Amino acid sequence: MNERDPKAVWEALLEGNERFANGTPMRPHQELERRLELTKGQSPRVCVFTCGDSRVPAEILFDAGLGDIFVVRTAGEVVDSGVMASLEFAVSGLGVEVVVVLGHESCGAVKAAVEVLNGAEVPQGHLRTLVEQITPSVLEARTQDHLTSGDFERHHADATARKVLYKSPAIKEAVDRGDTAVVAARYRLSDGAVETVATYGL
Repeated sequence: MNERDPKAVWEALLEGNERFANGTPMRPHQELERRLELTKGQSPRVCVFTCGDSRVPAEILFDAGLGDIFVVRTAGEVVDSGVMASLEFAVSGLGVEVVVVLGHESCGAVKAAVEVLNGAEVPQGHLRTLVEQITPSVLEARTQDHLTSGDFERHHADATARKVLYKSPAIKEAVDRGDTAVVAARYRLSDGAVETVATYGL
């Protein structure tokens, strides 16, 4: 790969996912030497912002290892100031070349938002935040006649990617310079594959 090549980095991630989905993972960078090497610091080329769902372990589904991916997780990929600070650190502090906003099949947070829009009671406590942040994505998807759960999950990943670019001038500038790309994607639990939803800067 070139010194900075977001497109090649994303393609390498997809190749790792293909190995995982096919049941032929290489499990790179998991040996003792790698662990000791990383005591000196980290230089991941990728940041993955994904759901906290236990079925969506970023390093495993992209067949990556120690020090390869900077991971940020919240239920339903909900964005708050801590998430934005983490993503900006990944881009400005660590120099990652690709930020992946990764939604997934059978997302409970997206499902809850859809149910509320269909008349269910709004959750209480902090769970309400999940619904409040995800419902705009679902409503926007519906205006485009995207009506399946898969449609809502894809649209939410893309809407979140666009929100990150809107809320962070630092990330937007890195994308405009060609130093970093932002990718919206969706992981399918059913077959292990990651599908590209939208790209910004590739």
